[in-house]
Amino acid sequence: MSTRKNLKKSVLLLTVVIFAGLLFCSEIRVQAQNWAALPPYNTLWPLWSPALSPVNPSTGLPTPLVSSLTPTTVLPVQPGLTWHPSLGYPWLLYNTTLGMAYYDPYSGIDLWPPDILFSTITHLPITITLPSTYSSLPATPAWWLVQQVPAANWEYLTVYPSLGGGIPPALYSLLTPTGLLL
Repeated sequence: MSTRKNLKKSVLLLTVVIFAGLLFCSEIRVQAQNWAALPPYNTLWPLWSPALSPVNPSTGLPTPLVSSLTPTTVLPVQPGLTWHPSLGYPWLLYNTTLGMAYYDPYSGIDLWPPDILFSTITHLPITITLPSTYSSLPATPAWWLVQQVPAANWEYLTVYPSLGGGIPPALYSLLTPTGLLL
């Protein structure tokens, strides 16, 4: 009789351990998803940034603040961030009265989308073909954000009037590198 009880306890314990292991493994897989592809171009939106992808209470998963990145997308917070994985750096995104703009560390501020996302032959949008592992590509390094976000914010505020805007938004209304990371 006691052998049967011990066997039942062992099976129960083993079941609990296996279930806990499965939960642990699924949690690791969820945390490894750093990026979400957003239409229409398939540029990647950061799931690792709580400011840009807050946790959805119903799913417990980070969810992008926007569902697409078109010229008419209005960002609820600025700068947004998106990445074409063939580039070594992301673009920082901003609102303007002429539509969404992006900051490229080499070419500065321009209206969205960048030329790389258009066909030179048809002048139609290009949907990026992403690697199968795109969601687990590494997050943007903190050092890059610390280096680029203040420069991008400053250039955005400087260029804003020429993008059809009047008085630029206040500097304090823009996210800092820390604001993107925490």
